Amino acid sequence: MPKKEQKVSTDFYEMDQWRIFRIMAEFVEGFDRLHSVENAVTIFGSARLKPNHRMYQLCEQTAKLLAENKYSVITGGGPGIMEAGNRGAFMAKGESIGLNIELPFEQKPNPYIRTLVNFHYFFCRKVMFVKYAKAVVVFPGGFGTLDELFESLTLTQTGRMPKVPVIMVGSYFWKGLQEWMKERLLGEKCIDENDLYLYHIVDEPEEVVRIIKDFYRKKK
Repeated sequence: MPKKEQKVSTDFYEMDQWRIFRIMAEFVEGFDRLHSVENAVTIFGSARLKPNHRMYQLCEQTAKLLAENKYSVITGGGPGIMEAGNRGAFMAKGESIGLNIELPFEQKPNPYIRTLVNFHYFFCRKVMFVKYAKAVVVFPGGFGTLDELFESLTLTQTGRMPKVPVIMVGSYFWKGLQEWMKERLLGEKCIDENDLYLYHIVDEPEEVVRIIKDFYRKKK
């Protein structure tokens, strides 16, 4: 009996091989659009916090102060804390960068972005968040924010990226996590004591800027 012919998809765009080219294209565009960015600070936080939330307002103030001190601001480009970060930088006439992600519920870029880069793949976008960042500032958020926080800490801990200040804003939100890390992660010897000094917890915009400036002043 003649062998059955193997059915081959005629839609190249559905094949895994095509994904490699799409991934490459996202990296190329990201590097091309951001290569000239200097003194950038990446801001992470919840997409769900509204403008009347005090953390939204604090993020806007922080981004404004960063822009006034000649730092570019990078966010995920969406609503909530991301919008607050872009808004603060935009209002201070600073560089406001949004790295937007395509999601099933169609996250739309906020209107305060001066430089917009769109991504399909989370991991490509996450590379861009940290590659150009001289500091990472993390406001309260959910699973995505925690993922971004711990990836930043992991890359710093393992030396896979240059050490930068990782600053968590809102002690009321982060103190419980800090205590858990001391009790469980350090207590079970899953991390070293020095790892607890990879981050700072603050409550005021001025503290964010001071920590970043002190860090780079000491490096000179």
